[in-house]
Amino acid sequence: MTARRQRGFTLLEVVVALVIAGLALATVFRAAAENSRATLAAAHYQEATSRARSHLDAATANLMPGDHDGDDGGGYRWRTLAVATDTTGKRDTAGRQEASDSLVVTLYTVTVWISWREGASTRSVHLTTERLLTSGPS
Repeated sequence: MTARRQRGFTLLEVVVALVIAGLALATVFRAAAENSRATLAAAHYQEATSRARSHLDAATANLMPGDHDGDDGGGYRWRTLAVATDTTGKRDTAGRQEASDSLVVTLYTVTVWISWREGASTRSVHLTTERLLTSGPS
């Protein structure tokens, strides 16, 4: 009696092939999930940057020195800070212009922060600019 040899894969070869295929699929799914998270994070940063630019334009158009904040909707919060960093011209101790014929120019640093929650952490974008504010003789 001759032994007849069957062609095909052994059980061990099939199991090894399935394990390799499973690892490859898990890697592909993990990469897709990370890509999705990165795309969402980029969209949040883009939205926050757009909102920050809008608030920066508003803050420099109507310069109000000090610290202001609020809810921007959509899960975003904003904060603006305008601080006088340098002044030309003379002022008295109360901050009033001393010489009635001189022009006073004040340099303000204006910073805007936009923050949002992403998972368990808080993310933020901030933009900073400088603006001159002039005041003439009173």
